[in-house]
Amino acid sequence: MLENYFPILMFILVGLVIGILPVFMGRLVAPHRPNPEKLSAYECGFEAFEDARMKFDVRYYLIAIIFILFDLEIAFLFPWGAVFKDIVASEPMKFFGFLEVVVFLAIILVGDAYAWAKGALDWE
Repeated sequence: MLENYFPILMFILVGLVIGILPVFMGRLVAPHRPNPEKLSAYECGFEAFEDARMKFDVRYYLIAIIFILFDLEIAFLFPWGAVFKDIVASEPMKFFGFLEVVVFLAIILVGDAYAWAKGALDWE
């Protein structure tokens, strides 16, 4: 009975080794020479080793939400691209499939223009 679970155990062990071994190898092999440039603020705009409870500027969240929003909208184009050959092959669906994606892209474009006009993409 337990021999049926052996492949699962091996899969878990191999996954753990593949996940943990590079971390330890990096710790052993990589040079550790911190300098002020490496410890300086990176992308987030504040010092790396300060109080964790400091307030963030709301612009970070706004840019992140806009990125996720447009990223998801673009991800909706992949299924349309996957069935594009079927859409073009069907005569009644040709125009409807094209019109459908044009409307979707127009919505994305209007949303992008609105965010740009409101200054959501400006960084001061």
